[in-house]
Amino acid sequence: MAEAFDDGPCADPRYLLFPDGPLRADASSREVRLAEATCTEGCCGALYVTIRRHGDQVIWGAWRNPDADEVGLPEFRFDAQQYQAEVERATSDRSWEWPARTVARLLEEQLRQCTAWLERWECELGSVSAWLWEPDQINLFLFHPGGAAVKEDRPWLQFRMTLNISGDDPAAQARQLAEDLTASDPRLAADVCGGSPEFARQLGYPWPQRHTL
Repeated sequence: MAEAFDDGPCADPRYLLFPDGPLRADASSREVRLAEATCTEGCCGALYVTIRRHGDQVIWGAWRNPDADEVGLPEFRFDAQQYQAEVERATSDRSWEWPARTVARLLEEQLRQCTAWLERWECELGSVSAWLWEPDQINLFLFHPGGAAVKEDRPWLQFRMTLNISGDDPAAQARQLAEDLTASDPRLAADVCGGSPEFARQLGYPWPQRHTL
């Protein structure tokens, strides 16, 4: 995957690994997004795979990137019982999380319950991510005026906010960050990281925008 798509990280496990999540396999085909460009799919693409079960095998194939003519990955086949067991094991395992990753998960859960805060500022939460190569920070992504504008060919911008994380209790850090973030317009402490110079002009923002939290 890393060789076939290097414009962004793999999808966060919480969007793939949950009971009856998208990685489950049955007779019907299911297309799953495994990775997205850091600047959003609408800007630089994403990596999709179609998962289906055929007899005693699970097949990953029909790879697709909306931003490329083809994806250089072959079809993969797995023993169905072993595949299901591994998906169930991975779904229940959180031992791999590091503190920043736990903060990101908890913070996103809390912010998704605060819809009025984002509606006030004409924003939509994209994700809260923690990456292994940045172990002491998390990244919060917002769309303005909303993610739907990307597909509807309307002016849109993506904002990125970088937040430092300590070794303190992850739950306490997530609560404090949620309180701080919902107290004001999040765009004031974020950088424009997606969209286009023309969209920025139409929405009244410089391109790119630089701010320090």
